[in-house]
Amino acid sequence: MTHHDQTKAQNRRNGKVALICVGIFAGMVGMAYAAVPLYDLFCRVTGYGGTTQRADAGSQTILDREIIVRFDANTSSGLPWDFEAETRTVRVKLGQMAEVFYKAENLSGHQTVGTSTFNVTPAEMGGYFNKIDCFCFTEQPLVAGESVDMPVLFFIDPAMDEDDRLDKVKEVTLSYTFFPVKEKQSDETASVVTDEGTQRGAKL
Repeated sequence: MTHHDQTKAQNRRNGKVALICVGIFAGMVGMAYAAVPLYDLFCRVTGYGGTTQRADAGSQTILDREIIVRFDANTSSGLPWDFEAETRTVRVKLGQMAEVFYKAENLSGHQTVGTSTFNVTPAEMGGYFNKIDCFCFTEQPLVAGESVDMPVLFFIDPAMDEDDRLDKVKEVTLSYTFFPVKEKQSDETASVVTDEGTQRGAKL
């Protein structure tokens, strides 16, 4: 085999290795994206990591035992919002339904979109903290200077009273963090600048 033939064979082998590497990388990315909803589902079912539960209706049982619920609000540095809990603390009985509001305001001069994640502490409370209505994982667009009140309707499962690990728990914190969402440009409409310097939608 000539040197030229050896070089061509080596290039073919290198090309195959590169394709295999690309395939493995693509597979890992796909698995990562698939793992996100599966992990989220696992957390919702088990309350792992302080993930709260979703409920369609309130509890039929209300106990005398009370819990203080604190509300925390955080904003990612990439999102120019003022985000805060309008009510900082409430005292509720186990099984009692309560509603509080968070407020978000866009401090920038243009529209921005945010979405929130949440958790409760102590983490063991995640399986007992039930939300009937909330704004988590929902994309919230705000135009420049706009503000919005967002409700959270919740109750704490009376079954918490039977969990020996939580006998001494008297307080729980519900924490939300808003992150920026990159706006997607429409496939049919693009934003163009007219001769007058204003923006309008134009068909591609």
